[in-house]
Amino acid sequence: MAHERIEVDLPLAKAYELLCNPVHYTKFLNRIDEIEKVNSQTFDYKTNIGGEEFQWTTNVIDNLRNTRFAWITINGNLNQTGTIRFTPLDNGKRTRIDFSLDYRTFFGDPEEELANFIEGLPQQLKADLGKFKELAESDTFKDEQTEKEGSEVTA
Repeated sequence: MAHERIEVDLPLAKAYELLCNPVHYTKFLNRIDEIEKVNSQTFDYKTNIGGEEFQWTTNVIDNLRNTRFAWITINGNLNQTGTIRFTPLDNGKRTRIDFSLDYRTFFGDPEEELANFIEGLPQQLKADLGKFKELAESDTFKDEQTEKEGSEVTA
């Protein structure tokens, strides 16, 4: 389990907008290769760890606008859960983001490469959120592909 907190120079609604759609996560979560939107609540993830492809599907379980966004794995060969909490700062001009992310295997101990992937999560999440902050504050976060896919996610 990794938990990281950052503060961004963005209004709460903007920070929430950028993080409430998992298809955007490949822009800053370095260790995720691909995320596809299945429907408004379901997303397919893919990554490669030590030459082995991992795929899993998540469902959004909590989407409280401008407050909290959470998901769990519903199937696949890697179990991922995540929660993002949003807190307004400076009369809403800035936002504190608390991001929790966890990976687990479904059965038994992970192989060495996967174990290293999981153990390295805290350091990687810190770096990833630094990248998110940089992209979001410089207004270079979105591109045409993610604009076309839309940002509405329901729970």
